[in-house]
Amino acid sequence: MSVERIPVIIDTDPGVDDIIAILFALASPELEILSINVSFGNTDIQSSYKNILKLYAALETHCNDYPEDRQRFANFSSSSRPILVAGSERPLEGDLHSAQYFHGRDGLGGISERHPEIRTTNLTDDHPYLRLSTKSALETSLDLIAEFPERSITYIALGPLTNLALLLRHHGDLVRNRIGRVVCMGGALDVPGNTSPVAEFNFFADPFAVKELLIPTSSHLGLPLERFLLLPLDITTPHELPFPVYTERVDGAFQQPSTGAGKKPITHFTSSFLEQTREVMLQFGKDAMELHDIVAVWCAIANPPWLSPSLAPGWAASRRVFEIERYGELTRGMLVIDRREDESAYAPGANRAEVQAALDDSKAKHGPWESTAMPAEVEVERNADIGKKAGASVNCVTTTPGPTVLLELLLQRVWGV
Repeated sequence: MSVERIPVIIDTDPGVDDIIAILFALASPELEILSINVSFGNTDIQSSYKNILKLYAALETHCNDYPEDRQRFANFSSSSRPILVAGSERPLEGDLHSAQYFHGRDGLGGISERHPEIRTTNLTDDHPYLRLSTKSALETSLDLIAEFPERSITYIALGPLTNLALLLRHHGDLVRNRIGRVVCMGGALDVPGNTSPVAEFNFFADPFAVKELLIPTSSHLGLPLERFLLLPLDITTPHELPFPVYTERVDGAFQQPSTGAGKKPITHFTSSFLEQTREVMLQFGKDAMELHDIVAVWCAIANPPWLSPSLAPGWAASRRVFEIERYGELTRGMLVIDRREDESAYAPGANRAEVQAALDDSKAKHGPWESTAMPAEVEVERNADIGKKAGASVNCVTTTPGPTVLLELLLQRVWGV
C-alpha cells in the first residue's frame, strides 16, 4: 500500500544547518517538496539563493558519479522539480540583522573563498532539478496553497517568519482556511538565546512577524494555532551532530580545508562548510553542530497535517503563553513569559536539567516544563490590563523520539552511512 506524501513549502535562510536540513528533506521519501522560499536571515538573500544552487550542483555531481544513490534522494528528480523563489530581503520593521558571525559572510562559512571549486551552475530557466521562478515567494506560496487540497500542505519555517507574515497580510483568510500545518523552528522559552542572552536568532531577526502571526492584536488575525507547532531552542539544542562521529562515519579525512580527493561529492560539499562550523563551535566549548532546523524537518516528516491536532508516537507538545519583545535594546526577540502565573515556566535562573533531576529524585509529579522553584508571591500592582494574561497559547514541542534516533536517521539518509 502506498503511503501518502506530505506536500511541503520550505521557507529558509540557508546557512549551515538549513542546508543540512534541506538535504535531509531531499532524502526523505515521506515529503514532496513543492517550493523552497529563501529569505534574509543567516546571510543576505542573494547568498541564500546561491547556497541552494550550490547544494543542487553538488548533489547533481554526486548522483552523476554515484547513480545508485539517486534512489536515496527521493526529492531530487527532473520529473518533480521544486520551485526556487526569492522572498523577503529585510524584516517587516526595524533594522536588518544577520547571523554572519556564525554562518560566515556567504552563509556557508566562507565556502566561496575557501572552496572556489564549489560553484553554482544551471542559472538558466531550464535548470534540470529546480524551477527558477521570477515570481515572489508570496505569489508562489499562495498559488500552491490554493492549488493543493485544503489543509494538505505543511509550511516548514526554518528562518525568520517574514515571508509567512506577508502571506497572511495579503491573503489571511485563504491561508488560515487552507494551510495544513506550520512547523516553525524559533524562540527560546526557558533556556538562553543563541544570538543574544535572551533571544533565538529567527525570532530576533523579525520579532514583528512573530507578533503578527502568533500574538496578533485581534483574535481573527494571525495563524490558526491549533495547526502550528513551535520548536524552540529548548527542544532543538540537545539534538547534535558530534564532529567526532562525523569524522568516524562520514569523512575520515575531515580537516581544514577539505579536499575532494577520495571523497564523494556530497561529503566534500558538507565538509567544506562544516570545517568552519567546527571552529566556531569549539570556541563555545562544543565539538558538535546543533541540529535546530533538522529537528523541524524531522517534526514535519513525523507529524503530517492529517494527524492534527494529534502528534505521532514519541512526540509531545505543551501549550505555552508568551509575548515577544520587539523594541528592546537588549531584549529584542525575547519571549516574555509571566512566570508569576505560568505554572509550566521555570523560575528565572533555574537550570532546567537540575530542576528536572530534583523533581525526579523527590518523586514529585510534574510535566516536562514544570518547576517547583518559583519565587515567593508578592503583592503586585494590578489593573484591568495587568490582570489579563498576555499572549496566545502556542503548541511548543517538548518531546521527540530522541537525539540518537535523529542522528542515525540523518547519517543514513544524507550520507548513506
